[in-house]
Amino acid sequence: MSYLALARKYRPRRFGEVSTQEHVSQTLRHAVAGDRVGHAYLFSGPRGVGKTTLARVLAMSLNCPDRAAEGEPCGVCRDCSHIWAGHTSLDVVEIDAASNRGVDDARELRERAMYAPSEADRYKVYILDEAHMLTREAWNALLKILEEPPPRVIFVFATTEPRKIRQSASPILSRCQRFDFRRIGATDIMKRLDEVLEAEGIKADPEALRAIARKANGGMRDGLSLLDQVLALSDERVSMDSVVRVLGVVDEQRYLDLLDIVIERRHGAVFEFVEELIDEGHDLVEFYYGLAEKLRLLLRMSLDSSSAAGDLNEDLRDDFAGRAAAFAPGDLVRMLAMASALEADGSLRRTGRPRVLIEMLLLRMSYLDRTVELEEIIQALGGTPPGEPVSPTEPVPVVRAPLQAAGSDAPGPASAADGPGRSETPSAGTLDAVWNAVLRDRERVGRALSFLLRGSATLDGTDSGLSLVVAAGPASDELRDAPRRRALLEALALHSGRESAEISIEIDGSDLSGGEGASDGKAGPPGSPAGRVTRDSVRESRLNELVKRAPQLERAVVELDLELVD
Repeated sequence: MSYLALARKYRPRRFGEVSTQEHVSQTLRHAVAGDRVGHAYLFSGPRGVGKTTLARVLAMSLNCPDRAAEGEPCGVCRDCSHIWAGHTSLDVVEIDAASNRGVDDARELRERAMYAPSEADRYKVYILDEAHMLTREAWNALLKILEEPPPRVIFVFATTEPRKIRQSASPILSRCQRFDFRRIGATDIMKRLDEVLEAEGIKADPEALRAIARKANGGMRDGLSLLDQVLALSDERVSMDSVVRVLGVVDEQRYLDLLDIVIERRHGAVFEFVEELIDEGHDLVEFYYGLAEKLRLLLRMSLDSSSAAGDLNEDLRDDFAGRAAAFAPGDLVRMLAMASALEADGSLRRTGRPRVLIEMLLLRMSYLDRTVELEEIIQALGGTPPGEPVSPTEPVPVVRAPLQAAGSDAPGPASAADGPGRSETPSAGTLDAVWNAVLRDRERVGRALSFLLRGSATLDGTDSGLSLVVAAGPASDELRDAPRRRALLEALALHSGRESAEISIEIDGSDLSGGEGASDGKAGPPGSPAGRVTRDSVRESRLNELVKRAPQLERAVVELDLELVD
């Protein structure tokens, strides 16, 4: 006898044997038991999830002489076996719409449907697979018979693309009962594969079955076909090694190695890692999909460790849990977004050389700045007490700050006594000390203006006086207000020990220290860049607003030199 593929040998014979599609199988079974079967059905869903199988089981149930009272066919009688095997009969006909898609084929089907079943208590069932391939003219030829079908004649249309039917023959949808089939979960596929192997008398490693189930991508038929392929190499036992060799899936340990590279920021090791994947014969696109799945798994474990426990082999749970603990949930979200973007923009599908794209993705992950919760920074600086939100009405902004490991020799963040961008504490009497004293003068300068002036103003001095040059941006806009400008001038005079006449404030190339040439408004003159809105100015303004609403943020912003990134 010729070999019968597992996908055909273990095809379900009853409604209750179809995995995941209970919402369809139970409805059809009750319809048969209650004699409320519709005259036309549309089964839509991904490939290999049971559409044609349930259509056959429905035909078996309608024509089975030994049907149970609850509507289940026996599955073993002559009629059931004939229909289950897909053999053509007088009463149950399967048609491939991809090769019989024309109007003449539809007219022939319509004429055949007018004949009564072979026996009075039987049904004629027409199963059209790939129904979306029918032409608009073919659908029009079937429209009348679907609207007023002959007695005891049932049509079942199976399709993977129902939108095409809606586009070419939308009136058909209103004349059919539509059932949407779901993808089958990896756990259900694993369970079915284990049952099949037990019936075949073959042992299997759980991680090998899990890898096959994931590779099947929600299709039971694909899972059984992949298992058939692996069994061709290993007849006695299905091992992870045989799955890796035959299907090219990437071993879980390789993803753990990659996560270690990202955690330890060994940027150069990325190229060696990708080279090893290629040398081992792995498909980089397949590796990419596995990487996205692992990042999603780590995110689930980071948010709720118990929710992802069933997706991992017991031996690997602790390993992945340890890697998940090394990342903040925000880091994993950003890494998963990077991976998703590679497929979303289509670059991975368009290129014939995915190596560079994969290497760049992994390098971006290894260089990724770690996310720090702003509350943690404030609490560390003695600000908001634990549990108290920074602002009750605003979401916590994401900030980026340099993080250093304990015992690191790298210098820490500048203290409040240091000037912007300074690396050493200036001595008294220097311009740096004067400028820092001015910025700390909350009474005259104020917190908001002090923050805006950091990094956007430069204080120069000569024997004849001082000159403050303010770059275009939010700080210069604020200083176009005369009272604010006079208050800053007073602070400069007080802390420098000079007369106001010896101090000039230059904004956009104009000396406004005396108040001439500027109005009290904040908008700059026509054509002036002062009113120009840039991304940096918007960020500075936004952070300034946050500081105004939550003054306890100011110390974190000043001492750690934080910038708003989201």
